[in-house]
Amino acid sequence: MESNAVLLESKSSPINLLNEMHQLRLLGHLCDVTVSVEYQGVRAEFVAHKAVLAATSKFFKEVFLNEKGMDSPRTIVFLNEVQVADFASFLEFVYTAKVEVEEDRVQRMLEIAEKLKCLDLSETCFQLKKQMLESVLLELQNFSESQNSEEESATQPSIFLESKAAAVAEANQADCPLALSDSPADRSSHGESPETTPAIKSKEK
Repeated sequence: MESNAVLLESKSSPINLLNEMHQLRLLGHLCDVTVSVEYQGVRAEFVAHKAVLAATSKFFKEVFLNEKGMDSPRTIVFLNEVQVADFASFLEFVYTAKVEVEEDRVQRMLEIAEKLKCLDLSETCFQLKKQMLESVLLELQNFSESQNSEEESATQPSIFLESKAAAVAEANQADCPLALSDSPADRSSHGESPETTPAIKSKEK
């Protein structure tokens, strides 16, 4: 009777593999490629493993697969128009899946990822740039809302004073109706009829 198949899967193995390959590169062990980088007179050389570079970069994969022959025990690849600091960050990313860079270098890392055809780094830079843009837009929105609230709070006291002044004026008119009005209708409302008013004036004459 056949037994059921079970899956043996390690969650830590990929991380351990990357860490071990990174340590081998830092120590220069088993490295079989040297990458010579030069930009505006600044030049540096980096040792690495073909398998790691080929697995993470289609550019290096094409270079290594198209090699004619092995004249030396270590392959040399020349890269121009790539800054030394950027390629060092690129190597750290492909060996560790993470790297810390300044914000103004994110665009340059995206460019080197596209130049070397490294899809993982390209997607990582794209997502980070998207987050940075969303953060800036959120800050601008919060700033705009705070400005609007300050303007509203500044106009509210004047509106309150105007309404209060209008209320006081209405109250004064209610207290002194005779002083503010001489119309016949007003006089009649206070006990004087239109007919009696001329008689009083004739007696006075």
